[in-house]
Amino acid sequence: MGNFWIAAGAVLPLMIYMGVGLLAKKRYGFTPQIISYFNKLVFGVFLPTNMFYSVYFTDVSKVVKPSFVGFAVAALLLEYLVGFVLVTTLVKDNKKRGAMIQAFYRSNFILLGVPLVENLYGAEAMALPLMLCAIIVPIYNVLAVFTLETFRGGTFNPVKILWGVLRNPMILGAIGGLLFKLLPFPAPESLLKCIKAIAGSTTPFALIVLGASFTLQGAISEMRELVFTVLGRLVLAPAIVLGAAVTLGLRNVELASLMAMSATPCAVASFAMAQQMDSDGELAGNCVIFSSAASCLTMFLWVLAFKNLGLL
Repeated sequence: MGNFWIAAGAVLPLMIYMGVGLLAKKRYGFTPQIISYFNKLVFGVFLPTNMFYSVYFTDVSKVVKPSFVGFAVAALLLEYLVGFVLVTTLVKDNKKRGAMIQAFYRSNFILLGVPLVENLYGAEAMALPLMLCAIIVPIYNVLAVFTLETFRGGTFNPVKILWGVLRNPMILGAIGGLLFKLLPFPAPESLLKCIKAIAGSTTPFALIVLGASFTLQGAISEMRELVFTVLGRLVLAPAIVLGAAVTLGLRNVELASLMAMSATPCAVASFAMAQQMDSDGELAGNCVIFSSAASCLTMFLWVLAFKNLGLL
């Protein structure tokens, strides 16, 4: 019974924050434009500040092992390959293919995964999933561009993609934290106090904004593709990654970080990218909405199962 409450305690706060965002949207009539501004604030200010704080105050060499990072990247690529093969085999419409493959491998690692690890192990454990985010999220973006360009008949431009990765706010936050860490003198205490306050507000604010972003507009005319993709994202993808991780002996915070990477719902950014790159934007948006709703149950079950097995 204790493991049940630990699992509930890991997932329930995330759902409460999103519920607050949804209620605030209804109460104050937030328009899509206002929510878009909030999202820009999350991705442009809060998340990079949180990354800066983690890099500056953490001994990266002790937190992130090259073997663990290598496994995480390999697991992500395997996840992508399985999704690519399944979708291209079962679906013939290229617009749907791009949106579904992206939704299959690309999780909401930052907004839901990192807080999940924090709820399980406390704020002191945040460094590992945040560092992993800085490596995995750019790979998400590269794979997304490659996939969506492929299925719309476009050209894959590696220079443009690399430049986009380097301008990613999370990467800039990590670089800034590293540069300040390398200075021969400590950063001003007043600056660090402000950075710590913003970093501490990141999780609740980001999840409230995510909750406010939910909408059920548009008819669901692609139920078969939607169900397949949501099950792939929340059940099959984490089964691949976590099964391999357990087999190799990964446990506790490392295993939880991989769960954050693989068992969370479709990334919100996947909807915007699908729209911008001539994929099936409606399907991509519905994958985000329904996987986010279903993840309330599936994330709880993954945490409960691994807790009962003594792996977390």
